[in-house]
Amino acid sequence: MTTWDGREEPATPRLGPGDWLRVVGRGVPLGLVVFGGLALLLLTRLIERPLCGMRRPVTPYITQGVCRAAFVLLRLPIRHRGTPLRKHGALVANHTSWLDIFALNSRMNLYFVSKAEVAGWPGIGWLARATGTVFIERDRRHAAEQTRIFEWRLHHGHKLVFFPEGTSTDGMRVLPFKTTLFEAFLNPRIRHEMHLQAVTIRYQPPGNAPAHFYGWWGNMAFGPHLLKTLAAPRQGAVELTYHPPVRVDDFPNRKTLARHLEDQVRGGHGKAHGDRIGESGR
Repeated sequence: MTTWDGREEPATPRLGPGDWLRVVGRGVPLGLVVFGGLALLLLTRLIERPLCGMRRPVTPYITQGVCRAAFVLLRLPIRHRGTPLRKHGALVANHTSWLDIFALNSRMNLYFVSKAEVAGWPGIGWLARATGTVFIERDRRHAAEQTRIFEWRLHHGHKLVFFPEGTSTDGMRVLPFKTTLFEAFLNPRIRHEMHLQAVTIRYQPPGNAPAHFYGWWGNMAFGPHLLKTLAAPRQGAVELTYHPPVRVDDFPNRKTLARHLEDQVRGGHGKAHGDRIGESGR
C-alpha cells in the first residue's frame, strides 16, 4: 500500500493473550467511533449537501471529533506546537503512517489530497471518499486539471493538505519533496491569496520499542500494523509542529517554494529528535 523501501520491514510480532485483550478493549470502541462517526457524517451530509453544496459547515467537525476520540481510545497522547493555518491556503507535511491523517484532522478541518489509487483501497478508500479527499494523478500532464480542482475546492473555503514525499516512511527521515503538485498553487488565479504551511509530524515510540514503531512503509499491510498499535502495553506520543505560513507570491517557482517548505519540515524533524515529545506541547 506504500512504496518507500529504504529499509527492511520489521517482522510482524506475535500477539499473546494480554495483547489480544488490549486489541479488543481498544479496537472495538475505536471501530464503533470511526464507523459510527462515518454513518453520522453521511446522514448529516444528506442534509448539508442540498443546503450548502460544497461548503461543509458541519461534517468536518464530525471528522475532527472522531479523530480526537481515536487518540483517547488508543491512549496515544497528541500535542502540537505553533499555530495551525488560519489564512486561505493549504498544508504540507511529512508522512510516517496512516495515523498522520487522524493526527492532522484532530486539530483542524482539512481535506486531504491523495494519489488516485487510494480511492480503490478497501476500507481506507471508502473513508477517504466520505470525508472529501481530493484524488489526483501525480503527473505533470494533469497539472491543469489539478489546478482547476484545487481552485474550486479553495474557493469553497476548503483547507487542503498533502504529503509531498509521495509515500510514507519509517518516521526517522524526511524524503525529498516532489514538486509537481506545487505548480497548481502558482496559478495566477489563486497564487496571490494563497498561503502554505509546513507541518512536521513526529512520533515517540512506546517504552523500549524501536524508533520506527509507528512507521508504515514498503509493503506493510494495514491490518498487522493496526493490531500492533492497538496491542502496545504503553503508547508513545505524537507531536505536530506548525511552522510559520508562507505566501506563495513570495516564491518565483514551484521548486523554490517546495524547497523552503521541505527545509521547514526537515528542520523541525531534525530538531525534534533532540528533545522528548511533550516538553513544550499543549
